[in-house]
Amino acid sequence: MKNDLLDRIRSSMPSFSKGQRAIGNYILTNYDKAAFMTASRLGEVAGVSESTVVRFATALEFEGYPELQVALQELIRIRLTSVQRMEVTNDRIGEGDILENVLNSDMAKIRATLETISRRDFNQATEAIMKARRIYIIGMRSSASLASFLSFNLRFMFDNVTLVQTTSGSEIFEQLLRVSPEDVVIAISFPRYSKRIINAVEYAKLQGAHVVALTDSGLSPIAAYADSGLYAKSDMASFVDSLVAPLSIINALLVAIARKKQTELQNVFSRLESIWDEFDVYDKDSRN
Repeated sequence: MKNDLLDRIRSSMPSFSKGQRAIGNYILTNYDKAAFMTASRLGEVAGVSESTVVRFATALEFEGYPELQVALQELIRIRLTSVQRMEVTNDRIGEGDILENVLNSDMAKIRATLETISRRDFNQATEAIMKARRIYIIGMRSSASLASFLSFNLRFMFDNVTLVQTTSGSEIFEQLLRVSPEDVVIAISFPRYSKRIINAVEYAKLQGAHVVALTDSGLSPIAAYADSGLYAKSDMASFVDSLVAPLSIINALLVAIARKKQTELQNVFSRLESIWDEFDVYDKDSRN
C-alpha cells in the first residue's frame, strides 16, 4: 500500500469531487508535510472541510483518515532523502524543547510497539533461537549497531553465534553459504531498507532457515520472508533513525532466553567474574 499510494491518488483524480482533487493535488506535491497533519489541518491548507478529508480517505479505501495518515508516514520513510528528513523533523519539532519532544516521541513508539507486537511470534523466535544449530545475525547501516548488541549478548549464552559482516554483498553470501534448515537467521532492517539484506534474507529463506525479521512492519521487504516477525515502531529523528523500540525488543529476547538458560548462565558469569578479577578487566576504584 505504501509504495503505490501516490499512484492510487493520481489514478483516482478523475473520479474525485472538486474538494477531493484539491486534497489529492496537495498530497502529491507535499506528501512529506501532509503525513503529519491532522485531518483538520490538511483540510485547512487544501481549502476544504475536515469531512471532505475524511471522505477522501474512504474514497481511497482506507477505513478513515488515521489509516491514510499512517500510509503517508510509511511512504515518506521510504522515499525521503536525509536532507528532506531533516526538514520534516524541523517542521514537526518547531521551536519546542528538542529533548522533551524526542524523548516523548521515543516513549510513544515503545508503547505503540507493546500494543501491536505478536506474542506468538516473539515466543516462536525465542524457541527457534534456543534450538538452532547456528544463529546468524545480520543488520546493515544504522541497524548494524542493533545486530552487534544482540550478538555481543547472545555470545554469553551460546557458542554458535555468527555476526554477519556486511561490507560487501559477496562477503554476506560467503558467510551464509552453509546456512541450513537447522539454523536461525535474525535479520534487522528499518527504512531506508538495504537491498543487500533483502537479498540475504531471501537466500536464507530458500535454504530453509528459520528467519526472524526485526523490522518496522509487515510491509517491510524482509517481512515477506519471515517465519517470526517482530515489528517495532521506528521513526526518524532528523537524519537518524529512532531505534529505541527495536532495542527494547532485543532486550526482551535476551531476557527471555536468559531465563530459560539461567543455571547455565550463572555458571558462565561466575567463571567470567573470576577471569575479570584476575586480569583486572573492570575498574573497581570507588572514587571513579
